[in-house]
Amino acid sequence: MPALPAHLESTAPGSGRRCAPRARVRSDAPELDLSGTWRFRLWPTALGGGEDDAALAALSEPGAVPSSGAAEGWDDLPVPSHWVMHGDGRYGRPWYTNVVYPFPVDPPHVPTENPTGDHLRSFTVPDEDAWTGAERHVLRLDGVESAWRAWLNGVEVGTGTGSRLQQELDVTGLVRPGENALLLRVHQWSAATYLEDQDQWWLPGVFREVALLARPAGALDDVALDAGYDHRTGAGRLDVRVTAGADAYPVVLRAPELGVEVTWESADDVAPVDVDAVEPWSAEVPRLYDVEVSSRGETASLRAGFRTVEIAGDQFLVNGRRVVFRGVNRHEVAADRGRVFDEAHAREDLALMKRHGVDSIRTSHYPPHPRLLDLMDEMGFWVVLENDLETHGFELTPGAPWRGNPSDDPAWEEAYRDRVARTVERDRNHACVVLWSLGNEAGTGRNLAAAAAEIRRRDSTRPIHYEGDHTAAYTDVYSRMYPTLEEVEAIGSGVGPVRWTTPAQAAAVRAQPFLMCEYVHAMGNGPGAVAEYDALTWRHPRVHGGFVWEWRDHGLAHATEDGTPFFAYGGDFGEPIHDGNFVTDGLVLSDGTPSPGLAEWAAVVGAVQLALHPAGTGAGPLLEVTNRRHTASTADLALSWRVERDGEVVASGDLEAAPVEAGGGAVLGLPDPAAAA
Repeated sequence: MPALPAHLESTAPGSGRRCAPRARVRSDAPELDLSGTWRFRLWPTALGGGEDDAALAALSEPGAVPSSGAAEGWDDLPVPSHWVMHGDGRYGRPWYTNVVYPFPVDPPHVPTENPTGDHLRSFTVPDEDAWTGAERHVLRLDGVESAWRAWLNGVEVGTGTGSRLQQELDVTGLVRPGENALLLRVHQWSAATYLEDQDQWWLPGVFREVALLARPAGALDDVALDAGYDHRTGAGRLDVRVTAGADAYPVVLRAPELGVEVTWESADDVAPVDVDAVEPWSAEVPRLYDVEVSSRGETASLRAGFRTVEIAGDQFLVNGRRVVFRGVNRHEVAADRGRVFDEAHAREDLALMKRHGVDSIRTSHYPPHPRLLDLMDEMGFWVVLENDLETHGFELTPGAPWRGNPSDDPAWEEAYRDRVARTVERDRNHACVVLWSLGNEAGTGRNLAAAAAEIRRRDSTRPIHYEGDHTAAYTDVYSRMYPTLEEVEAIGSGVGPVRWTTPAQAAAVRAQPFLMCEYVHAMGNGPGAVAEYDALTWRHPRVHGGFVWEWRDHGLAHATEDGTPFFAYGGDFGEPIHDGNFVTDGLVLSDGTPSPGLAEWAAVVGAVQLALHPAGTGAGPLLEVTNRRHTASTADLALSWRVERDGEVVASGDLEAAPVEAGGGAVLGLPDPAAAA
């Protein structure tokens, strides 16, 4: 039998013309979106149809692309998509597991029976100066599960892994004016699958956008923006770092609302710009400023939110104030599309969160679509941005939990470093991101420590989170999932044991801020004990709230044999091994309907708390208002009262009161109900 393609069982993150990771910014340089209808064929094994490399290269010649319906074995498939969500079962079915891998664990090996999809399309490059005169051309893949190999116009250009990570390939010299052709061969399983054992559906395919970029002479290769805020003085600082060749200069920084326009004649001139007064960004008041960075060949547009993240003792602070996370864990999932992004759906999802008091999101367990970060900047969320990493299945190694775990195997270090680098560099310009997370449920080991060091080398402005670091060896916050109430009390109060630690290690983790990256599991009648966890959060200042598991059910649109629609979970697609309905455990149902559990959670953790107290004889009751917000006063809220008798309103009115500042409280008098009625 022919050997498997070498890249499938390589621990390296990719090969060929792959570019270094960089920030995702809006640019006026030309970009060609290759979304649309592609030609598609599916093979049952990683060997495809047995073609040699020359045959695959020839397939990517523009004249070789079969037209729709003109070639046996080829179908039409939309890109972005997951092929298992199309074809009425002809292309396989979704598969759900929580912890166990869907094939025998023997890293880095994968089965030969490995569904492999060829995605092929022709496209036209404009015969315009911006394209023909470009200094470089770059092919960008935003999301492909799990491993891919690419050919452009008859030339192999590279391989890659990291399903939820941005990948770019330098295809300079291969792009032609007029017709071009691109072939992506995508394998469902690869060595990288061992690093992507997240609790979700296995959904192969090109599920995010593919684009071709024209990079002009004098372009900005990368732009990194830090917008710091001094809460003591109200001043801001724009720290812009530009990666560009000498021919890109002069580079101009503009922030019109701030009256900033600075010209840098060379790289040696680039320096932070201080601004006397700015309005800070927070999840409650998400103030953004438009910023432009222009070189000789390109203008990049960014949105700056001025805020400073710091750890002071055992407190996690933004702009000098303690943050309490009223958060949820959010997977990318839609019942009819899987992980394919839809902006209208995403905006609606975030708005539903806002209406229920959610102010924080952990992007479980990978970086989301890049556009979602723009929306979270705009709408205001504290974000724990998680790396695309989970090796949970190794916990089930018979007789020796975590034996063979890639997290502690030097052969995988390059892959770990590459994954966090691509996570950080793509999204570092977003104000909403306040914590980097190394990943989820990947045990512990040298490669996670190396990944933490890689993040610190690239971004010193944000702390690092990882729940599996139980001894504070390489992270900055102490994180736990599903601690008991007794454990939270012990962690918060400093009295009592801390699991998995020696006394010295317990002292180290108690010196860090504490958060619950997963808590009050929302399955079935959950979440439970919300009020008790909330009380502990406010009793102990080092306890910073948490993130409900999870936001939305992952049920996929399906139908019975007689055509009755329903939302499917594990086993409904005939998976040989699966984890049943454990994938339907959200505060929101698969169709977006809020659960009663969401209403209860929102009522308990609400940022503005109201408590009614009796008053003396002949006086009305007292209303105690507590503002637990981080930044905003209650000026945007109206307080009103009403008296009902047998469900009928018999009296009502508004309360006139001065706004209560963030962190403050007030006691207001209410009318005597008997007199009002």
